[in-house]
Amino acid sequence: MLLGVNIDHIATLREARKINDPDPLEAIFIAKRAGADQITMHLREDRRHMHDEDILRIAQSSFLPINIESSINPTIIEFLLKIAPHRITLVPENREEVTTEGGLNVVGNFERILQITKSFQEVGTQVSLFIDSEASQIEASKEVGAEMIELHTGSYANLHLMLFSNLPKMKNSIKELELPKKELLGLWEQSLESLKKGAKKANELGLGVAAGHGLNYVNLKPILEIQEIVELNIGQSIIARAIFVGLENAIRELKALLV
Repeated sequence: MLLGVNIDHIATLREARKINDPDPLEAIFIAKRAGADQITMHLREDRRHMHDEDILRIAQSSFLPINIESSINPTIIEFLLKIAPHRITLVPENREEVTTEGGLNVVGNFERILQITKSFQEVGTQVSLFIDSEASQIEASKEVGAEMIELHTGSYANLHLMLFSNLPKMKNSIKELELPKKELLGLWEQSLESLKKGAKKANELGLGVAAGHGLNYVNLKPILEIQEIVELNIGQSIIARAIFVGLENAIRELKALLV
């Protein structure tokens, strides 16, 4: 299974002090040496981590394929079309969110996404859509001409945390998931089954299938058993691990789990 390393949170550390260190550009060379298959970045409308110049420098310097996550904001789309990365992954975006919540509504934005997809494919960029594992969204992804989808694993990951970690006892406990263990287990199993069905349907339609959001070193095993998923995009957990073991080791440890 391929690993895309999302380096956004290196820029998040930089922006915490509004200086020039750490530089996410340095990470692309470490990621290549550690065995990563792809560099993933999200250019958000609020530029809370990656900036335009980061995207430009990394796209020009990376030996690894570049996957850029983007909303359907016209200004950002225009900018990224000029860069023509290996892949664009269209995602939903809400400026108030801590991180991307939920999948892109392809059905509700069909014509706009169809137009964007054609524009990127004309410059040689592969298009992936970051969606929930709903049949209607998967079918719409195929209809707009996307080559790939990335299944949103946020719900699965949050339920896993509340079931199998100490998060419920901590400050950042997910309030809406403070439920009896039996109920949590049922919801977690449902989320996993939904991912399995979504991956199978997408594969049957001829779409490549990736997965990402909230995945980490301890919740991967059930996801790895979904044969149709060929790629994972993981960021925060790798960067968090890197604080203690270094970025190269963090990537190597994660990559070893994918064998």
